[in-house]
Amino acid sequence: MRWKRLGKIFDPTAHRLPAGCAQFAQSPQALVFDDFVRIYFSTRSVDAHGKFLSHVAFVDMHKNLRDVLRVSAQAVMPLGALGCFDEHGIFPMNVLRVGNEVWGYTTGWNRRVSVSVDTAIGLAISRDGGLSFKRIGDGPVLAQSLHEPCLVGDAFVRQVEGRFHMWYIFGTGWKRYAPDAAPDRTYKIGHATSLDGIDWQKEEARQIVADRLGPDESQALPTVIHTDGRWHMFFCYRQSFDFRANPDRGYRIGHAWSDDLSNWTRDDDNPRLEVVADDWDGQMQCYPHVFACDGRVYLLYNGNQFGRLGFGLAVLEP
Repeated sequence: MRWKRLGKIFDPTAHRLPAGCAQFAQSPQALVFDDFVRIYFSTRSVDAHGKFLSHVAFVDMHKNLRDVLRVSAQAVMPLGALGCFDEHGIFPMNVLRVGNEVWGYTTGWNRRVSVSVDTAIGLAISRDGGLSFKRIGDGPVLAQSLHEPCLVGDAFVRQVEGRFHMWYIFGTGWKRYAPDAAPDRTYKIGHATSLDGIDWQKEEARQIVADRLGPDESQALPTVIHTDGRWHMFFCYRQSFDFRANPDRGYRIGHAWSDDLSNWTRDDDNPRLEVVADDWDGQMQCYPHVFACDGRVYLLYNGNQFGRLGFGLAVLEP
């Protein structure tokens, strides 16, 4: 298999975004309808103190995945209440249909003092076809625990044979890589299951995808699809420090496969997303999402600057 690059398909700076947002379309996640594809993404506003806040919006696109039909006029849900896990933002949100509803598994984040941020996973439900979402409660459905002390997030959920499976990330800790540097985080991909999509059983602190860069590799945003007779997971990975402006240490798209949803074999080279040095994603490829539409498998992902200027598309070819 190989990915055929189709280029950048959405630039947030070319559209009117909700909630006072002007840039960023991070972590695109698709919901396929009969005659269009809705792509949710996280965008950013700035608060009174000059700090970013993350909001979830969407763009509806023609099934050619080129023509924009509309961009949501408002965020699909408000930020969390004062002191809650999602007070300062939601990034990302993974969506799936459950009966007549659309469920959104959110990654809520809130600022900290000794480190920059912490995260947890919430659940919100839409009963209007995905136009708006309402939390099932102010707290998370998956969060820190005894052996996963921080940074639980990036949920990808799907139902398989009547059981919910969630692939997510958990933080292994924060570290200063230089005496005068701010702490940087490391996280790995984990797995949990549930009978109802609300109460989850973790495989506590089990890293399910092997490192390629060593123990300081950070892995983010797993997405799973069944194609070519087996399960395939795509994710992004990077070094845990000096990754923001150094393209040699920044995000790239990784891949692993499984025959049983439990044991995963890492194989980044098949398929590999080509890197074109001077293109919109030449310095960074991050936040992947795979989905099927009309018999084809597509990859949505962000490029340079963590998706500040939008997201692009690739299609899987045999």
